[in-house]
Amino acid sequence: MGKWFKSGSPWIWMTSGAVSICLLSVLGLLLLIAAKGLSYFWPDNIYEWQLKDEQGQQYSLIGEIYDSENVPTERLIAAGREFAEDTGQTVTRYLIKTGNREFVDLDFRWILASDIISRSQPKDIAVIERNKNGDFFGFPIAVLENGTRLSGGNLSQLLQQHIGRAVKLNEQAQALQKSEIGSINYQLEKLRLKERGYELDNALTSERKEDIAQQKAQLDAEYQLLEARFFDLRKQAARDALIIKDMRGKEVILPLDSILGITYANQLSFIDKVGHWFTGIGKFISQDPREANTEGGVFPAIFGTVFMVLLMAVIVTPFGVVAAIYLHEYAKKGLVTKLIRIAVINLAGVPSIVYGVFGLGFFVYMLGGSIDALFYPEALPAPTFGSPGVLWSALTLAILTLPVVIVSTEEGLSRIPSSVRQGSLALGATQAETLWRIIIPMASPAIMTGLILAVARAAGEVAPLMLVGVVKLAPTLPVDMNFPFVHLDRKFMHLGFHIYDVGFQSPNVEAARPLVYATSFLLVSVIVGLNLTAIGVRNHLREKYRSLEH
Repeated sequence: MGKWFKSGSPWIWMTSGAVSICLLSVLGLLLLIAAKGLSYFWPDNIYEWQLKDEQGQQYSLIGEIYDSENVPTERLIAAGREFAEDTGQTVTRYLIKTGNREFVDLDFRWILASDIISRSQPKDIAVIERNKNGDFFGFPIAVLENGTRLSGGNLSQLLQQHIGRAVKLNEQAQALQKSEIGSINYQLEKLRLKERGYELDNALTSERKEDIAQQKAQLDAEYQLLEARFFDLRKQAARDALIIKDMRGKEVILPLDSILGITYANQLSFIDKVGHWFTGIGKFISQDPREANTEGGVFPAIFGTVFMVLLMAVIVTPFGVVAAIYLHEYAKKGLVTKLIRIAVINLAGVPSIVYGVFGLGFFVYMLGGSIDALFYPEALPAPTFGSPGVLWSALTLAILTLPVVIVSTEEGLSRIPSSVRQGSLALGATQAETLWRIIIPMASPAIMTGLILAVARAAGEVAPLMLVGVVKLAPTLPVDMNFPFVHLDRKFMHLGFHIYDVGFQSPNVEAARPLVYATSFLLVSVIVGLNLTAIGVRNHLREKYRSLEH
């Protein structure tokens, strides 16, 4: 036994066991997040309950089972609940999602199993997905087509046709508003700033003023035509309506322009539910958020996260590589160089919120304010670059991740034998040529390793971004079809901040909970995707320049 301990085998097994436990814990956490998040898109069965309240009166409830738990009977009795008969030591209670926010106080409610008289799954009950006020549960009765009631034939097929028509018209109206109408508004704002710039320079001549007025008149005329077309599309989308009976037994009229889709969940087969599940995931990834981020998709957050990380990578890589090359290849080995290396290593331990405060003070207020004063005086006092934006977020995270890139690149440079440098110099190459053609290609895998670590940290950071650019809801993306096409001064959405906002700032906690899991899993997937891409590039470079090492 003593020899076994002296050989070091116990410590090897202990380390292996600890690593295995860590890997299993991480994998288990990811599986939990994936299960909680992806199950949100699975269409559950819809039930109709017949219940009785404490006074013995009966009422109906329609919804889906969201959660269930066993509650001690004593706790319920202590809370003032009375039971007519013995229910045992525990009572099962169900959390029901009822929707229909216009007619109920809360779209989630708890019901006790002891209050249930009967439960059924009607085949003709439908889930109406809407663009506001959440889902609506009920029994479709008829379609109002331009005021005419249609209820004969296949009602389900009739509904799908009319809802598809309304959704298509709404999409056309939204596309018109975002593209052509948005472009005209952008041009009008540019003309206003141009005129203001001429006024500040005392160069607003009558000819320029008349030319700007003509351009404005032409844009206004185009705007009026597009606006008329927009309202016509909205009017056509609002032409029809759905008559549906809710759980109160009353008929409710829902305009079709507010409906996104209809699902008869109790009629779906397993294959249909799988297709509905994939469709829900696709909508979650591709659509914009709505209802205070508790419904809809997260596409702007995905785009903002990836765009900001890529911009950060473009900024941090050259600066980190140049700094590492200088420290390793050019700087003299002395006290100053050691202090710089110590400072770089210590910077990696600075709290990220400190970088956010620095970015807000230096980049936004000082640098951005100076840029506005020099290049955008006509827009003042409204800031252009003197306000948090995606550029300042990328620069802040570039500084935050710079030590990682420097250290990784230096380690890669130190692994290159000095004989390679001496051989290149002996053949007549300059030091710069040796670096560019030999050293940097051989160190490129280490550079990519530093970039991978930088991307992994930057993609998950939230605290500094809250100060320098990220917002709850960004009306426009940093990239559009208006010149110069990439707008680095705009604010953006981020998956990490979206998780914080939905999880801790949402007014509807129960509705937001599954979205927190789904968005968390999506953020992990985005980070893994970015890292796998960088790892693939690193492996390619490693194979490409392997011959130089020999």
